[in-house]
Amino acid sequence: MFTGIVEELGVVTAVEPLADASRFRLRGPVVTDGAKHGDSIAVNGVCLTVVETGDGEFTADVMAETLLRSSLGALTTGSRVNLERPMALGGRLGGHIVQGHVDGTGTIVERTPSEHWEIVKVSLPPELTRYVVEKGSITVDGVSLTVVEAAADYFTISLIPTTLALTTLGHKQPGDPVNLEVDVIAKYVERLLGDRSGPAQGPLSGQAAEQDLLLGDQAAGQNPLPGSDQATGQDPR
Repeated sequence: MFTGIVEELGVVTAVEPLADASRFRLRGPVVTDGAKHGDSIAVNGVCLTVVETGDGEFTADVMAETLLRSSLGALTTGSRVNLERPMALGGRLGGHIVQGHVDGTGTIVERTPSEHWEIVKVSLPPELTRYVVEKGSITVDGVSLTVVEAAADYFTISLIPTTLALTTLGHKQPGDPVNLEVDVIAKYVERLLGDRSGPAQGPLSGQAAEQDLLLGDQAAGQNPLPGSDQATGQDPR
């Protein structure tokens, strides 16, 4: 698990195309300190597995699915990337819960500079709209950010000087792709309550689960649930 607090602005030093994947070599002296084969490092918000390390660099294999569904496919030698190691158990959750599992990609639409910060407008895939709310959290290229404005097809974020200087978001221009990961808690809540726009998936929940339990009690000849309409004698209408 990550927190969306970028530790280092790294650089892609080599990209080796493979049959159905690519092997990236990235420079990041901070995140490679103590790293070994099998460890995880988030690269622009994508959780990757370390293959080799040495001289402040590490390599990671990226399969075709990840290249297609994230902005990593657009990386070339010399590209700057946001790097973060997983949060240690008991560490400070400086941003929010970030899995490193990208939900989709957006595009930088426009940048509006201000005296002390910059407002950035990012396009939003329609399937992610329901998870993005004003003052909620979203991960953009691995950076934990607060949503300023949430619209149907875009959202805006406000970037402070530190974020502009120490992450890729200070260099992204209109038209550039960015990785997006919505708040995982919102996705779990939706799954538990059932998707109102289509057939429910998984176990019954909420009112449907209570009705199912009541029917089961009736069939088994058990007493109705305490507090239910049948138990209180109220008109269920």
